[in-house]
Amino acid sequence: MSATSASAAAAETEEVPEAPFPPALIEDMLKLLAKGVRAHQLYMHNNPTYLRALDLLRASFGPIWDQTDNFTLRITESEFYWEGVAVSREGSKNSESLPWVFYKDGVRELRIQKGFEDDDLVKFLDCVQRARRNNPDEDDLLVMLWEHDMANLRYRYVDVGDDGPVAVLADLAQAQTWEPRVVDPPTADDPPLPEENLLASRPGMVNLEDFDATLYFLDENEVQYLRGEVSKEYAGDLRSNVVAMLLDIFEVQADPLIRSEIAEILDGFMLQLLSANQFRAVAYLLVEAQASANRTPGISPSQKVQLTKIADRLSDPQSLAQMLQSLEESPELPPQDDLNAMFDQLRPTALGTIFASLARTQEPKVRTLLQTAAGRLAGANTSELVRLIGHSDRVVAIEAIRRAGALRSAAAVTPLVKRMTDHDSGTRLAVAQTLAEIGSAGALQALERMVDDDDRDVRVAAARAIAGRAYRPALPRVEAVVKSKAIRDADLTEKMAMFETFGALCGEGGIALLDNILNGRTFLGKREDDEMRACAAMALGRIGSEKAIETLRRAVNVKDIVVRNAVSKALRGGTS
Repeated sequence: MSATSASAAAAETEEVPEAPFPPALIEDMLKLLAKGVRAHQLYMHNNPTYLRALDLLRASFGPIWDQTDNFTLRITESEFYWEGVAVSREGSKNSESLPWVFYKDGVRELRIQKGFEDDDLVKFLDCVQRARRNNPDEDDLLVMLWEHDMANLRYRYVDVGDDGPVAVLADLAQAQTWEPRVVDPPTADDPPLPEENLLASRPGMVNLEDFDATLYFLDENEVQYLRGEVSKEYAGDLRSNVVAMLLDIFEVQADPLIRSEIAEILDGFMLQLLSANQFRAVAYLLVEAQASANRTPGISPSQKVQLTKIADRLSDPQSLAQMLQSLEESPELPPQDDLNAMFDQLRPTALGTIFASLARTQEPKVRTLLQTAAGRLAGANTSELVRLIGHSDRVVAIEAIRRAGALRSAAAVTPLVKRMTDHDSGTRLAVAQTLAEIGSAGALQALERMVDDDDRDVRVAAARAIAGRAYRPALPRVEAVVKSKAIRDADLTEKMAMFETFGALCGEGGIALLDNILNGRTFLGKREDDEMRACAAMALGRIGSEKAIETLRRAVNVKDIVVRNAVSKALRGGTS
């Protein structure tokens, strides 16, 4: 190296100010930022790999914020600089180079403020990913950054010309930069600031104050009117306007080819709206398409089918399942009202798909949404709900069974009876619980037979439901269970359920049987086991008559603590 070069390098080194804290903190953050950008591009946003990369990236900002509240990165074609130090060397100009992604679109400086990793990081990664794809139909990085308006990110940029990636002069770069102004608190002596100053600070924005001195300028009422109309125009849903215009053409133009083309456009447009999660616009399209199919003069049957089948596509099991899956994987759900409006347009055939998704989803917000949709759809389409009780898919069938119980649908009793012989005990248990909720005479009559079910949980659920409804026609069957040898081998929970059901149904006619179990002895002088005696005491407490209380008092001083406690509890309940 020549002496001149060495002296120049030394001078350049001396001009670099000392960094306020170690550059390694910035370097580590930028390495994790590069990994985060790749993860954002390669993985779904509920993927564990993506979430871990995002957490590591967010954590890398912590040590930086311990040193400062903001930092600035200067950008060249292949490097990020901080405080004059190169903190990231990519070494090439391609779509994979992070500095080049910013540099090619004119961004020359990024200032990141504390809180960026919480509020703006995901939006920032999305902008970088879209810019990397370099799709000519999409906006450039500057436009995307402006649209997202990130509160904790500021940037300097230059205009990019046609002669090369960056064809501007240094003084032009200074002229085209924008940063938020730091304004000191106003004092009493300061003149009032105009309302448009914030907007005027952005390049290309028109300020009405620049024109208020012209000869024929509008008065204040007219200015306010124009502002209101502009705000209304920007707040309006252009998608709904497009749908309305297309349907207007469909209704006015009687040419079959035109109407067929409009129907095809609407069909494709609905898919685009679904992919963009614009569910309110989808609901509007379906409602208006159905209205046009009913009111368009001279519409042929085939044209009417073309419009109505748009809603059928939404309710198609495969399409609906994909949409529900995308909802579950989405980091942020659309507004509940928008989703309700769209689900209200589903066909009854969509109920089975919703039931299947409801049983599988683990996302609480999506589950709440599906429960609301399932309740509305099932309540309006009882016949479809009843049909799904017999569905071959166990998950769908059980969800339909539970939903029938929530609606207390008497029409569901017949298919529920058919499910009582199902080989799956979980299905039979759901049937027992639903029959108990319906509570009609037919439901209780069917429930009585489930007292003898092969599964213990089903027997207990049936017995408790019969006791809760005080369904006396079931007494002979329950009494047979209480007298059987099988009840002695049952666990305590089942014994208590059966005896309490017996006590709720038998009245004084069952006191003799219960007295024999509680106070009686066998031929050889033995008593029943303690659990049977305790259950008999609880059943006498359910009867609660004077004769039953007298029977209980004869067992107050028994030696066994379990029986004595059961008798004491029954007496307190019977005399309360």
